[in-house]
Amino acid sequence: MRITIDKISDDLMTGPGDLYAKEIAGAGNAFAHAIYMHSKLPLRVFEAARIATAMINGCKICMTWQSKRDVHQMGISEGVIANGEAPNEEFYSKLLNNNFEGLTEKELIAVKFANAMGENPKQLSKDEKFWAEVKNVFTDAEITDLTYCIAGWMGMGRVAHVLGLDSNCEI
Repeated sequence: MRITIDKISDDLMTGPGDLYAKEIAGAGNAFAHAIYMHSKLPLRVFEAARIATAMINGCKICMTWQSKRDVHQMGISEGVIANGEAPNEEFYSKLLNNNFEGLTEKELIAVKFANAMGENPKQLSKDEKFWAEVKNVFTDAEITDLTYCIAGWMGMGRVAHVLGLDSNCEI
């Protein structure tokens, strides 16, 4: 871990923000909570984009997290986990190995979108060919939802990874 955190709570979601940047961390945590509570994306699409983002960030927590199994740790019992079929272990394993076999077109586009947003957002914003693909399978509401979800995962996942929090997490 890059910073010192004395155990201040038994809450698994306690982090450095509770000690050093309470208001900023609170806003970040509220954003993360909103993503899982209010996303309208199908769960498999959501998870495909989330795993792609986790791999870009290098966040170990995010790569082992499975929303259907783990989101209760955030105090959430509904939200995105009610949006269709939950992925199985094979889905996660394949994604973590960059194997996109078995993904639907929408899931694959979500992975490509997450990769482009995380690795080359300047190119993404002007890639009209890719945007045509995106618009072919996603509504404007879904594109907006997906973009905000990826932004939240990028930010919070990078905080966890850069500060070394993902090496010492109990999740």
